[in-house]
Amino acid sequence: MRRRAPYLPLIALLALAGCDQSMQDQPSIKPYEATALWPDGTPERGLPDGVVTRGASAALAALSEPPPVSEALLARGRRDFDDFCAPCHGYAGDGDGIVVQRGFPPPPSYHSDRLRAAPASHFVDVITNGYGAMYAYSDRVAPEDRWAITAYIRALQTSRDTALAAVPDAAEALQ
Repeated sequence: MRRRAPYLPLIALLALAGCDQSMQDQPSIKPYEATALWPDGTPERGLPDGVVTRGASAALAALSEPPPVSEALLARGRRDFDDFCAPCHGYAGDGDGIVVQRGFPPPPSYHSDRLRAAPASHFVDVITNGYGAMYAYSDRVAPEDRWAITAYIRALQTSRDTALAAVPDAAEALQ
């Protein structure tokens, strides 16, 4: 049987003696703190030119072409419209949502002539980048859902001028 070297516990003790808690007390640069690290005195560096975020090409592709309109797309658009848009625009798109009733400036009605004539891409662009007092929803609403909301806005606009008799099977569905 092989005998263990008597010096192994001594080596282990010496190795552990070198450990201390100084790693938790390392100096660091706080955000916006002045530093001599860079010539401009700031600790942050901007992204290099040409940097593209992960998934950006897929998002651009999804924004380039509207999907075909279907019941599922309109249902998703209504759900997202109710969640993201109705607080300001109101459930009917008149610009009289609960936020407006509490003093926020009213957004334009979707039923105005200007917005009826606007291309669908206008609504997608406004959802993506914001407009006026409305902030951008690009980080909250997926590109596919922006098209779904736009399709639902178009359905709201169309429903305002369409007679019930012009909708096939509508009378039967209401009885």
